[in-house]
Amino acid sequence: MAKYRIACLPGDGIGKEVMEAAMIVLEKLKLDAEYIYGDVGWEFWCKEGDALPQRTIDLLKNCTCCLFGAITSKPKEEAEAELIPELQGKGLTYRSPIVRLRQLFNLHTNMRPCKAYPGNPLNYKEGIDIVVFRENTEDLYAGVEFHPIPEAVRNALRENSQPFRKFDDVSNDDMAISCRIITKTGCQRILRSAFEYAKKHKRRSVTVVEKPNVIRETSGMMIREARKIAKEYPDIPLYEANVDAMCMWLLKNPLDYDVLVTSNMFGDIISDLAAQLVGGLGFASSANIGDNLALFEPTHGSAPKYAGQYKVNPMAMLLTVKLMLDWLEENELATRLENAITQVVREGKVRTYDMGGESTTLEVAEEVAKYA
Repeated sequence: MAKYRIACLPGDGIGKEVMEAAMIVLEKLKLDAEYIYGDVGWEFWCKEGDALPQRTIDLLKNCTCCLFGAITSKPKEEAEAELIPELQGKGLTYRSPIVRLRQLFNLHTNMRPCKAYPGNPLNYKEGIDIVVFRENTEDLYAGVEFHPIPEAVRNALRENSQPFRKFDDVSNDDMAISCRIITKTGCQRILRSAFEYAKKHKRRSVTVVEKPNVIRETSGMMIREARKIAKEYPDIPLYEANVDAMCMWLLKNPLDYDVLVTSNMFGDIISDLAAQLVGGLGFASSANIGDNLALFEPTHGSAPKYAGQYKVNPMAMLLTVKLMLDWLEENELATRLENAITQVVREGKVRTYDMGGESTTLEVAEEVAKYA
């Protein structure tokens, strides 16, 4: 029996191609694992009305962790229009499978490293090494939304919020509300994860990124909890930054920053910006970590215009595999893989189109495997 059971969910578009690339490298590393493929994505939404079938959820309950490819998401009306005729008009609502998985399995900690590998022509500056910790289950992504506004919700807001009264002349149908929900538990969990990572890896600092000067209650809670938890780590400086200023400072002085920690939506935005500093989404890996399961995915999306062409950069997926090996505490294999990636990037002989080369997705994977 294999040591690990790893669920593989290729998903949509280039997700299938980068999953193939991952398997080339994992085979070379000889990780003691059984890989079980599952169904997820647009195909299953269109023909079953569920992009995340129950059978896939059941599969994940019996696996050590999950390696995820990419997913396609579309607005509500477009999604319904692509259902098979038998399912249209049945009141089905599309929800992103990756967001559902984060909620279902309480994958509360999202970690996104952004590291400039020497020799990458897409690096903004050499030496960038930032890790973004993003709370993964709360905030605007919690899915608490209303349109049109129920009268009870409207009345409660009007009675308890003076600013809401400026919308008195707006009808329920002409208004939409998405709730930004942040809890102390959620704040404490992501903040402690960031500080523990900084402590373990001897990082220089932790910067909490929010907007408490305007979003006083939710961002204010994150800042207050950060100050409390920072006292438990006296050797790690805590800095505070407003999210808008952080976007500017990351472009101006990216070498000043080390570990960033923030809430869900700000983390989504900041991590993409940080990824662009080190080569773009072709180098953007991520880990979604819960208490009982972890899911690892590149963050580049399904890129449908490139699907089937095997031209996209697989480095994001290969770096994601490295994160999975770290989580499994397969430290020697993780080091081998990162060293191989470093070697291939430094040599620059095998590159995909985004890096100025002509190599295919699988050719890059094979070159990394050669050194792994």
